[in-house]
This record gives sequence, C-alpha cells and structure tokens, in this order.
Amino acid sequence: MKSLLILVVVTLLAGCEMEVTASPDVAYLQAPGTEDMNLPFSSAVRVDKMLYLSGSIGLVPGTQQLAEGGIQGETRQVLENISQTLQTFGSSMDKVVKCTVFLADIQEWGAMNEVYRTFFPNPPARSALGTSGLALDSRVEIECIAVVAM
Repeated sequence: MKSLLILVVVTLLAGCEMEVTASPDVAYLQAPGTEDMNLPFSSAVRVDKMLYLSGSIGLVPGTQQLAEGGIQGETRQVLENISQTLQTFGSSMDKVVKCTVFLADIQEWGAMNEVYRTFFPNPPARSALGTSGLALDSRVEIECIAVVAM
C-alpha cells in the first residue's frame, strides 16, 4: 500500500509543471551600536518587503539601564527604541502590521495600553501575554513586524 502511494505521488509530480521561484531576499541586520556586542540574535531580519524585529525592552539607548517610570516609562522607551530601529532599516511605526507584547505582570496590561495606543494611530494586529519573567527584570518586551520599502 505504501509503495502504491509513493508511485501515485511520483506519477502526479512527474506530470505537473513545477514553477521555481527565486529565493527571498534576506538580510540579517544589527542596530547601530550593537554590532560588537556578540548578541546571539539579529536586531531585525528583512525578508523581501517585510521587516521582523527582535523583541525590545525599555533600555535607555547606550546603556543597560531600564527607563524609569515603571510599566509606562518602559513601554514608552520600548516603542521609541522600536521606532528608531524601524527608521534605521527603512520603515516606520505607521508601517507596523503586527506586534507581540510580553508583560511581566498581565495586571499592567491597561497601563501599558495607555502608552502603546499613542504610538499607533492605526493599530496593528497584536497579541499580548503575561510571562514569568523578562530579560533584565523588565516589565515589558515588544516585538513587531513591519513593511519596508525595497
């Protein structure tokens, strides 16, 4: 029975014209200032016209210090950092199509949203979830996907 199934699949494939498409244009990108940090991830990856950003926490640029102000201060800093990364790689906040928000405490969801909504006049699709902890004891981490001009 198994060999009959394989024969049918091979026969079907042999009779079909296969369209070969070009491989997507992929670039692994590091944000300025992170090139020498030997990070085990890229700041962003561009695939054709899409830009996939790694998760960002509310670090004050050039430091390993989280922004002051609790969840709202960190959320503001995260989104400013994301905005800068998007601009660096040819996109912007108005081209974000999807975000994922990770919260150290899901009870802070409302306070995070107060800041989050000010960055997105046209809100992208989004998922949000609580976690048991985030890098450097941050309150929030956000990753996003955006369209970029080629």
